Amino acid sequence: MCIVPRAIVDSHHHLWALDGGCYPWLQDGYDPDAFMLGDYAALRRDFGADEYRAAADSQPIVATVHVEAERVRSQALAETGWLHRLHAANGLPNAVVAWADLLADDADERIAEQAVYPLVRGVRFKPRTARGPGESVREQPGSLQDRRWPAALERLQRHGLSWDLRVPFWHLEEAAAVVRAVPALPVVLEHAGLPWDRSDSGLALWRSGMEALARNEQVHVKLSEFGLRDTPWRFEDNALIVRETIAIFGWQRCMFGSNFPVATLRIGFKELVQAMSGALVHLLPEGRRAIWHDNAMRFYRIDTQQPGDI
Repeated sequence: MCIVPRAIVDSHHHLWALDGGCYPWLQDGYDPDAFMLGDYAALRRDFGADEYRAAADSQPIVATVHVEAERVRSQALAETGWLHRLHAANGLPNAVVAWADLLADDADERIAEQAVYPLVRGVRFKPRTARGPGESVREQPGSLQDRRWPAALERLQRHGLSWDLRVPFWHLEEAAAVVRAVPALPVVLEHAGLPWDRSDSGLALWRSGMEALARNEQVHVKLSEFGLRDTPWRFEDNALIVRETIAIFGWQRCMFGSNFPVATLRIGFKELVQAMSGALVHLLPEGRRAIWHDNAMRFYRIDTQQPGDI
């Protein structure tokens, strides 16, 4: 059983035009061994507004949030400008999560440049992470133990922006300690904390980290990208993750995200919406509406009166 939503805000997707910018991971040094889902050759093509709408397969998308697409870092501001031109021409995206090096000496200037653009709502700057739970990067610059993080996040807060946090599950407790130091900063955890290890021990570690993060009331979470490397998309497994995440954070702090086009490597948009609908069927209408629409609209401060919204 599933209850199809009437209105969807896609809180996490990407767009790119390979002839208009430099995306090293798509254009140079193709390395499927380093990519979280393995072979990603199918992504090495343009994916703009038209391609997004085609992939969305007539689902009731009313607004979208674009998250920086790993464009070469010297073109971070150019990516934001391009996205605003796309919005003017196509009505999407309706909010932008840009990139800036939050730990750089000139971070304040770089954040200010991004914040000038009216659709910019947040920044994604990934902490340095270990390759697995058995490894450590604690002594390395950019790790979550880097003493520059609290000041960096306070700087982001002063600019009125949020932080899109992306770390795998073995770093969640460390991330919880970092955001605890800046309680007024809105934070959203991407991809439900990337629970890649679905063994009992792996899920226990993921669950402990999610509970630590949820104790920080300013932290929200995206129900996005449940795909696993070299594994089919399985409703039974992923619905469990969705429901546990909601149980930990509450429906008031969860939002739907497609992670398209990356998620196309495992599932289509219509199938994703159907699966998520099935995973949310236990909630009352208020909770389902919040996850599909209301929470992302509020968190990203999306203006529904913008001309050209889809």
